[in-house]
Amino acid sequence: MTDIRRIEAARTRLAGNIRRTPLLHAPSLDRIAGRRILVKAECLQITGSFKARGAWSAISALPEDVRARGILAYSSGNHAQGIAWAAAKHGVSAVIVMPEDAPAAKVAGTKGYGAEVVQYDRARESREDIGRALAAERGLTLIPPYDFPDVIAGQGTAGLEIAEQAAEAGVNQADVLVCCGGGGLSSGIALSLAATAPGLRMRPVEPVGFDDVKRSLETGERQKNAALTGSICDAILTPEPGELTFPILRQHAGPGLLVSDEEALEAVGLAYRHLKIVVEPGGAVALAAAMFRSDEVPGDAVIAVASGGNVDSALFSKAIANA
Repeated sequence: MTDIRRIEAARTRLAGNIRRTPLLHAPSLDRIAGRRILVKAECLQITGSFKARGAWSAISALPEDVRARGILAYSSGNHAQGIAWAAAKHGVSAVIVMPEDAPAAKVAGTKGYGAEVVQYDRARESREDIGRALAAERGLTLIPPYDFPDVIAGQGTAGLEIAEQAAEAGVNQADVLVCCGGGGLSSGIALSLAATAPGLRMRPVEPVGFDDVKRSLETGERQKNAALTGSICDAILTPEPGELTFPILRQHAGPGLLVSDEEALEAVGLAYRHLKIVVEPGGAVALAAAMFRSDEVPGDAVIAVASGGNVDSALFSKAIANA
């Protein structure tokens, strides 16, 4: 079970190994939005996304003899790079199952950290089945991207930082918008905020057409997406909320939000122009909701997590062409 004690323990293990990313603010962005916008820049994290937190937390918590046998993960790219980096830092091998349509930058980054990449057809094959089979065959420890207690705890350390940084900025009441796939980051942040900053409410943000978490929160039961492809927000396209993450979200999350691919791409451009950061579309949906869903997000201030920045150059060039 993941709770605030597990998150605090993860923070201790992460100390000195990951970055305390900044909470950025630009008055020019405030003027466009009509209120104060604060952006937690996890795109500046080691490996380019928050996933480094959960990866280090999970691998560092394993018994040494288990860790030494090697790690397996499945991911479209950000968890892949986080696991590859953390495994290399611990001196152990990593095998990553990645979809064939994963962005080239993420595949290259994963291989660059020394991991073996096994690719599959996202539309026809199950990464879970492939991962379990490979882990059993090779004696590896499987660390999934979100449904794993120490992964959730690691992601929750971002929430501890948000609570501290928001207080430093004088913000004690606000919605905290979080890019959401399977719910590891959003559930971890929700737990941290509930324990340390109850005036800050976590709300998950998803792309239109991939709203499993939003629908699950509305119905009280886990809902599945009809498709696994068809959005530029590859980092947050998952089949359904996690078995471990959804109960946390059901207890602590506010209502979900949706944005279009076009709005996500526009948010990538806004982040570059006004904050001078590189954000991938899946990592920009929270900022898009902060900018374009003012009727659904109350308050004089809103906090958005820019969860990742591993974007292919062609797509990024398109996003900033009119920024």
